[in-house]
Amino acid sequence: YKLTTQDVDRMLADQGNSCWICLVPFSEQKPYRVDHCHSTNVVRGLLCCGCNTAIGKFKDDPSLLRRAANYIERAR
Repeated sequence: YKLTTQDVDRMLADQGNSCWICLVPFSEQKPYRVDHCHSTNVVRGLLCCGCNTAIGKFKDDPSLLRRAANYIERAR
C-alpha cells in the first residue's frame, strides 16, 4: 500500500492506537490490519483482524452492512 512508517504512526495516533470500528486497542495479541478499498487500493484505515474480515465478507458494500445493522436492530 506504499505506506511509510510515519504514515502508519500517524494513523495509529489519529485512531488512538485502536481499531477504527470496534475501538479495541491494538497489541501484540491483537495487531492492526491495513484496510483498503479493493477496487481502488486506497487505504481507509487500520482495523483489527475481525473487523477487517467482516468488511470483506460484506464485499465492502455499505448497503449490505446497513441491511445487516437493520436486521440486528430489528431483532432486539
